[in-house]
Amino acid sequence: MGRITEAIKHLLIINVLFFIATQLYGDQMYQWLSLWFIENSNFQWWQVISHMFMHGNLMHIIFNMYALWAFGSPLEKAWGRNKFLFFYFSAGIGAALLHTAANYYFFNQGLEAIVNSGINESQVLKVLKNGQYSPDWYGLAGQNVVEGMLSAFNTPAVGASGAVYGVLVAFAFMYPNAELMLIFLPVPIKAKYFVPLIILGDVFFGISGTNTGIAHFAHIGGALIGFIMMWYWKKNQFNKNRWN
Repeated sequence: MGRITEAIKHLLIINVLFFIATQLYGDQMYQWLSLWFIENSNFQWWQVISHMFMHGNLMHIIFNMYALWAFGSPLEKAWGRNKFLFFYFSAGIGAALLHTAANYYFFNQGLEAIVNSGINESQVLKVLKNGQYSPDWYGLAGQNVVEGMLSAFNTPAVGASGAVYGVLVAFAFMYPNAELMLIFLPVPIKAKYFVPLIILGDVFFGISGTNTGIAHFAHIGGALIGFIMMWYWKKNQFNKNRWN
């Protein structure tokens, strides 16, 4: 399996330390470091980065850290530490930005529908910032629209998966014919088909508004930034250079 690369090792350690701290100081850690909606009073600018080191449960961190190690290690060996870290955090920040943009859309979709019914916007925001909602809103805007608004406002995003999706895209660029397997489909699939397949799943669930408990637009954002960077680097032949 080879020696674990330097950046991957430190990312794993930091994520595990954050996870342990979360088990000890759960609510406070989630309040400070998860990525909250920008209108929520819990939002802070550093959450755009800090959310990448937060995870909801043991399986969440195990899955993300395994993927980071398995797909990130070959990239760091090829690129060097600095280039890999630049790519990883760029994908993670891109994931946060697209997730926030999607939440902004879903939030304002619900808010606009409620306000158009005659309720003052400041009243709606006051209720939301008090951690409440009105059952009457469902009759004014519809269940899916209201639930989308409430989820966008009240549900923070955590996890390294947005950055990891960028890593997956880069891996597919670098090693397109490497054979991978889905857990529910134990048949080898080449990376150049495997990665687009799982991204399409996120696009479907994200656009459909299906409540899966997963930040699908964060995945898409990380993958999109990963694709743009890899396309640019390939075009300019930056893959041949190591950032030592």
